[in-house]
Amino acid sequence: MLILLAFPLFSATECGKKKNKEAIKDEQSQNGVNGNDSIPVCVKQFIDSAMKEKPPVPPVQVDEYIYNGKKVFLFTAPCCDFFNTVYDENCKMICSPTGGITGKGDGKCEDFSTKAKHIKLIWKNKEQ
Repeated sequence: MLILLAFPLFSATECGKKKNKEAIKDEQSQNGVNGNDSIPVCVKQFIDSAMKEKPPVPPVQVDEYIYNGKKVFLFTAPCCDFFNTVYDENCKMICSPTGGITGKGDGKCEDFSTKAKHIKLIWKNKEQ
């Protein structure tokens, strides 16, 4: 008899866990976060931090590229005077191919626009 009473309680608890996992996935997809585990932790942390800000903070978009044979992430700034910065998988800054006062970035990867291959959008700020 005790087992019969405990079963509905256990089922309800497990159901809640499934619903919470589904709610998190829905929230991530609504905010443009790709659930793929290949995204570096620091990129996920930055996106999580940006989503918590009201209004959201730069960047307005994060894209994954292959550049010089390596996976990199381009953080696009909200306006023209900010650099659009490329980070590697270890979140080490590589360069800024565009943006800044001249619009030409920091000059460290002038070939980014011709050599980098866009893989996918990782995150986009819905309020921009």
